[in-house]
Amino acid sequence: MYGMVNKAVEDMVCAMHGEAMWEQVKNLAGVNEDVFISNEAYPDQMTYHLVGAASKLSGTPPAEILEAFGEHWVLKTAAEGYGDLLDAGGKSLAEFLINLPDFHARVSMIFPRLQPPRFQVSHVTGQSLHLHYHTHRTGLQPFVIGLVKGLGQRFRTPVKNVRLIQAAGPEADHDTFLIEW
Repeated sequence: MYGMVNKAVEDMVCAMHGEAMWEQVKNLAGVNEDVFISNEAYPDQMTYHLVGAASKLSGTPPAEILEAFGEHWVLKTAAEGYGDLLDAGGKSLAEFLINLPDFHARVSMIFPRLQPPRFQVSHVTGQSLHLHYHTHRTGLQPFVIGLVKGLGQRFRTPVKNVRLIQAAGPEADHDTFLIEW
């Protein structure tokens, strides 16, 4: 993952628990970086270790940390660094989710080694849709739930429900979420 992801984890931990906790998280995770360079690639395992250490030290389940991180990503990291791209993605939650493939194509021009997930939307109604999430990374479903909740806040659309209705596995090659607003 790019350094911007690890930097955002740092920002979230510091905002919630302070810089001393961040130093403890880094130590427990075995991360020796003083600064994460936003456009430099880091091993995915580093990010997973940081989340695991934050979970252990805070007593918060990893899924809750990932969900909170998804919201933080949309409302702070992406909004501050890529607000214009977010604005170009649509004027509503549903429109933005439908346009996610275009959003990731634009981001890939900035970060050429990016390996973003692939999203598709189906079963669109005035109050819900199915979001199909294709990725080679495991365990990030709570992050996607947090992203959707954060996007709901961004677009002033209260999200009533984000639920995994089909997990990747023998029956499907991707995760599918039901999103209701």
